[in-house]
Amino acid sequence: MIRRTLTALALVGLASLPAQARQSEGPQPVPMPAEIPAARDVPYPGMLKLSVDATDLDRRIFKVKETIPVTGPGPMVLLYPEWLPGKHGPRGELEKVAGLTITADGKPVRWVRDPVEVFALHVVVPEGAKTLELEFQFLSATAADQGRVVVTQEMLNLQWNSTAFYPAGWYTRQIPIEASVTLPTGWKFGVALDLASQDGDTATFKPVSFETLVDSPMFAGRYFRQIDLDPGGRSPVRLNIVADRPELLEATDEQIQKHRNLVVQADRLFGARHFDHYDMLLALTDRMGGIGLEHHRSSENQVEPEYFTEWDRMAPERNLMPHEYSHSWNGKFRRGADLLTPDFATPMQDTLLWVYEGQDQYWGYVLGARSGLATRQETLDAIANTAAAFEYRVGRQWRALEDTTHDPIISARKPKGWLSWQRNEDYYSEGQLIWLDADTLIREQTRGKKSLDDFARAFFGVNDGSWTPLPYSFDDVVATLNGVMPYDWATFLKTRLEGHGPAPLDGLARGGYRLVWKDKPNAFGKAGESLYKRTDLTYSIGLSLNATGALTGVQWDGPAFKAGLTVGAQVVAVNGETYSADRIKRAITAAKDGTSPIELIVKTGEQYRVVRLAWTGGLRYPHLERIEGTPDRLGDILTARKK
Repeated sequence: MIRRTLTALALVGLASLPAQARQSEGPQPVPMPAEIPAARDVPYPGMLKLSVDATDLDRRIFKVKETIPVTGPGPMVLLYPEWLPGKHGPRGELEKVAGLTITADGKPVRWVRDPVEVFALHVVVPEGAKTLELEFQFLSATAADQGRVVVTQEMLNLQWNSTAFYPAGWYTRQIPIEASVTLPTGWKFGVALDLASQDGDTATFKPVSFETLVDSPMFAGRYFRQIDLDPGGRSPVRLNIVADRPELLEATDEQIQKHRNLVVQADRLFGARHFDHYDMLLALTDRMGGIGLEHHRSSENQVEPEYFTEWDRMAPERNLMPHEYSHSWNGKFRRGADLLTPDFATPMQDTLLWVYEGQDQYWGYVLGARSGLATRQETLDAIANTAAAFEYRVGRQWRALEDTTHDPIISARKPKGWLSWQRNEDYYSEGQLIWLDADTLIREQTRGKKSLDDFARAFFGVNDGSWTPLPYSFDDVVATLNGVMPYDWATFLKTRLEGHGPAPLDGLARGGYRLVWKDKPNAFGKAGESLYKRTDLTYSIGLSLNATGALTGVQWDGPAFKAGLTVGAQVVAVNGETYSADRIKRAITAAKDGTSPIELIVKTGEQYRVVRLAWTGGLRYPHLERIEGTPDRLGDILTARKK
């Protein structure tokens, strides 16, 4: 489709030139390669078979065999998944595919990569062939600089999209496939696929569509535990845990009950289920790479190893599963119409991620509090931190929130040097603030008779029992909001999505709270600093640091920025003494007298220099404070639902 458009534009452009200009034109570009067949919504004639050997833990290599039925001789295109749901961009790890051979009836079949669409392979099926046999390796990352580590000696994360090609020309939901995996001896697994048979260490799963296979990853491990989160419920919901060590699997009854509460509170919020069973996949590890990724009937979640055993320290980790679980409704069942693509080669359009991710971020915090996974105060603290971050997100001056929905494609989630000015997928947490604004507005205008809960039930609670995706548009969102409470919702949303004004904090005041500043972090922020070994001084001297004193963030136009500091620089000393988090905080506090210095020795590359920061405002950390005499609507939002 892209090639056709470019060709058409070129022809139009040539036709519009005067004859003399056309005659004197310079060298012409090489013609584009042959087009890749467009996907058709018809059944694929035959079933693919996929076999993955995941036993090579030392080298972390998946060995793959795949059989693809063919309909006859002639040209054929095989595709490797490129545009991946949940990642909102072209994130397929094609560079890790190696050793690819293709045969038919035992004879080699030559493949040629498309020079433009490099995730596509051109082959010519020989006369008489019934299938193509593919063999290759997926060379998973052995170090973090190669990508996310998905295999350790204790566990693995098998994402089927990394280990399978599929034929071009068909919707992936129309391509059936039977998958199997061989795991290390004694390992157990969690996955949203239905088991067909088990032969020793090899598990074979019932056939599904290629689309469903990609949407059904596996966590497997040496140390594994499965917990029923909905005993006797209408459809199974399971928590599948893999861990670095066996003792990390020990969850208390109270902790398990909070996860069960999440299932109950989600049912009461959305009023429907769009899965026949659901598997939360949870990795307790600091050895495998981090992940939080939604799927329709499962989710991939990685948290700190001591998630259960040091529960009181883990408040910042306990929002992940409520967020990803909510995605079964918001993002998978209901998803933006421009994200519903026929295959994994068609580019996605992310313009509605402020609903998909922004409202999901909102429901994640709400359900976390309602279930007890987070206390009310922890949630209020987390919201304070979000509000502060976006009050200081000065990039709003030039870049609208709506434009950040393109960041998964623009930056592919690479770190940014000037986050507060560049912005970066702000549709998540600024989107959360917009939906808090909407919720409190509805509650205020209807005197508590309606809320965003009513929107959730009307928008996500339809077609109970169906897990066929139901796409939506901006107008659908507006219409559903108007069904809850008549209002100019189109203007409400567009103003916040397209504008360049202040952060959308009206929901806080309408919810009964104000953002205030104190010289000590709130409990949630303090836990985050301890857990992730960081020091956040954004709202004072305008920088954040890791445990060694390396700068991980610099606030645009803040004191550190004005002194010429950048991300990557290393603070080695504070006022003549070796750097520590406590020393730099003490220096900031002492400088309130207007005479004490904040003097840093900073190493950048091979150079050292002395930097003096002009700041007398002391330490500043965000908190929420009740506005006396106003309804505590935010407190009501965070309260568990009884029905």
